[in-house]
Amino acid sequence: MTFSFFATPDFDFLTQFAQYLQVPVQDSQVTLPEHLGQGYVRKLQFGVDFRLTIHHYELREDLVVRRQTAGGSSDQITLFFYSNEQPLDIAFTDHPQVRFSQRDESAIQLTSNDLSSTIRFPAHHAVRYLVVALKTPRLKALLAGNEPHPLLSTLTADDGSFLFFESMSAEVKLLLKHITEANQHDGLNHFYTQVKVQELLYLVFRQLLLRDAAPHQPINSADAERLLQVRNQLLTDLGTPPVLRELAQQAAMSETKLKQLFKQTFGSSVYTYYQQARMKEAAFLLKQGQHSVAEVGYELGFSNLSHFSRLFEKHYGLNPKRYAQS
Repeated sequence: MTFSFFATPDFDFLTQFAQYLQVPVQDSQVTLPEHLGQGYVRKLQFGVDFRLTIHHYELREDLVVRRQTAGGSSDQITLFFYSNEQPLDIAFTDHPQVRFSQRDESAIQLTSNDLSSTIRFPAHHAVRYLVVALKTPRLKALLAGNEPHPLLSTLTADDGSFLFFESMSAEVKLLLKHITEANQHDGLNHFYTQVKVQELLYLVFRQLLLRDAAPHQPINSADAERLLQVRNQLLTDLGTPPVLRELAQQAAMSETKLKQLFKQTFGSSVYTYYQQARMKEAAFLLKQGQHSVAEVGYELGFSNLSHFSRLFEKHYGLNPKRYAQS
């Protein structure tokens, strides 16, 4: 099942998706027909320039959502919150082969409206997916009174082109849970949800502002696709350290451009990102209780187990053995 659309300023996802499924919209919600699965898509409008769409369902077949840029300038900013129990494929071309993360599929994507993308939602797995869309003037109003920051200036600039990925903190996950499980029949539910969405924005921007304040480099859909391919390459073989020259060749970028765009998009350098992913994988394997510390270290490419233990303790505050027993 494939749903394609052009991201025009007046596009309404809920209405068009309902027409695609041939089901009615009732109380700003589309309920999936039984032959397609179970669950719903719901929209909450906080004004013409600020809205939330909640995807909460389990499908009988894969769903591919293709978002195509309509061309021209747009002042809309979109935040995607993925909190799924199964791998989610995301791409910025028509070839969605990039896995969004290896173990924890929960993440945040913040993008300008001029990037096309393809997302594949797998069948027979719970999908938890929120989209917050707001216009630049509304964001400027929300941020009014705060000290200027280069990253916030990028988000609120006219005709800005950007893509940022952030990990999803426990605080954000809990807030998403509150939003999706809020009582729809509560007379103040709309007000409650708007407050919580603004809190969500605050948490995302607070994370982003921890990044280095470097000049922003514009990005396009082709660059975004290549960056995701590089990221996928890093996560595919955590036992082999990345070679920047080879990654740059695969991405058809100069090493300088790759370093700049990767850090700008994911918040850390290629090697730091790789090391963080390696430690995260080590923590996952240790908690499974099926592998010794030595087996985990060797599996992740560490020939020196003392170095592995020191690096792991630096990330988690405990050495691998104590962490596995905690």
